Amino acid sequence: MVDSDGRPAPPPSAGTQLRVGRLVKAHGLKGALKLELYTDNPDGRFVPGATFTLQVPDTSPWHGKPLTVREFRWMNSHPVAFFEGVDDRTAAESLVRAILWVDEAADAASEEEDAWFDHQLVGLDVRRDGASVGRVIRVEHLPAQDLLIVRADADREVLVPFVKAIVPVVDPAAGYVVVTPPAGLFEDLVDEDPEPAASSDGSPEDAAADTDGN
Repeated sequence: MVDSDGRPAPPPSAGTQLRVGRLVKAHGLKGALKLELYTDNPDGRFVPGATFTLQVPDTSPWHGKPLTVREFRWMNSHPVAFFEGVDDRTAAESLVRAILWVDEAADAASEEEDAWFDHQLVGLDVRRDGASVGRVIRVEHLPAQDLLIVRADADREVLVPFVKAIVPVVDPAAGYVVVTPPAGLFEDLVDEDPEPAASSDGSPEDAAADTDGN
């Protein structure tokens, strides 16, 4: 089954399914696969034993089969996973472009406090001191920390570290997050010690006269 864009349709489910990743490339000879992540908690999501539903073409040998994580690691800042039954590069290549899904209802029981899916964050209003300063347009997941990408105006994006100290309030139900950013994150810092203004002949105004009065 495919969707209107010609891609394999999401697998059927009694509940709501959430995308958590896509397998983008075979890595090495032992069945590893590089991942494109759609989750804000990859280290918690891809734990050994975690099982996913696969979105693959009907003709794929993996159609209708679950995929279980054997190992997850970061290699040169790239997320890489090993899966049960995927023991060599040939098997890994048969899974390239597969999309990984979990059931939202089943996942809700294990959801951590102060943890959100990307789709819960994208679109939220960003407020600072009670005023709106932008809107979350996407979430980027880096090895060190996650970033909220905020559209501050028509031609400027602000990268906000998604940590409690800078984003103390996240309220998807109310449609906003609160930020307490360091100086300069949302605005240009003002130079508190500017250079003296130059006179029309190029010399500083305060040096317009010679020290001997001439």
